[in-house]
Amino acid sequence: MFDLTGRVAFVSGAGQSVGEGIARVLARQGASVIVNDLFEDRAEKVAAAIVEEGNRAVAAAFDVTDFDATRDSIHAAETELGGQVNIVVNNAGVAEGRIIKPFRDLSPEDWRAPIDLNIFGAMNCIKVVLDGMCDTGWGRIVQISSGSARTGQNINQTMYATGKSGIEGFIRHLAAETGQYGITANIVALGHQKNLESKMSPEAIKRILETIPIGRLGDPDEVGAFCAYLASDEAGGITGQTLDFNGGSQTR
Repeated sequence: MFDLTGRVAFVSGAGQSVGEGIARVLARQGASVIVNDLFEDRAEKVAAAIVEEGNRAVAAAFDVTDFDATRDSIHAAETELGGQVNIVVNNAGVAEGRIIKPFRDLSPEDWRAPIDLNIFGAMNCIKVVLDGMCDTGWGRIVQISSGSARTGQNINQTMYATGKSGIEGFIRHLAAETGQYGITANIVALGHQKNLESKMSPEAIKRILETIPIGRLGDPDEVGAFCAYLASDEAGGITGQTLDFNGGSQTR
């Protein structure tokens, strides 16, 4: 089950953390994977690790907010792999130089990077490959999002949450437009992930764990497995959904 042999998957922000986990699991399920990252060394490292496991991958370092670069790089990778992208996982969502400030302290320019990445970056990647999916009658789009999109939080991340809310709305409408072509589009709203351990103090992590019923942070391989299911033939009846993947946590 959940065999992706013969599929070509594109994963944005796949050079580390959750994106890396998604790329590696999709490859283990048989997909040829285009490993995207803003930084070439990260993309190449993950692609090389996939190849070392005996699976197929190519690195594609570019900024997804640049439509021309997105189009040219994806088409070049498709040529290298010998097939069109029919699985897209939009994982890139944290802009370089992330700003953490209350809304009152933000300038309009501060909003641009997170909005561009989470909305325009995701739409660019989909736009480049969507016609091919429609023409062949099969496609899978998975949008990585966050509980912040639908839950108000006093964590100084209004612009990030706005970007996630916006792209969730887009995906729901896209699912309605493209279902007739054999395409599904779903949203995976993540909770706290293991990468927080390198960014926060043990005391802060302990407080977070107290809000998660399973008592631990999310694992990239588990997220990858869920994405592999959504990318499979077996998930063809699921579209337009926002699926929480957060260990049971609910932030009020």
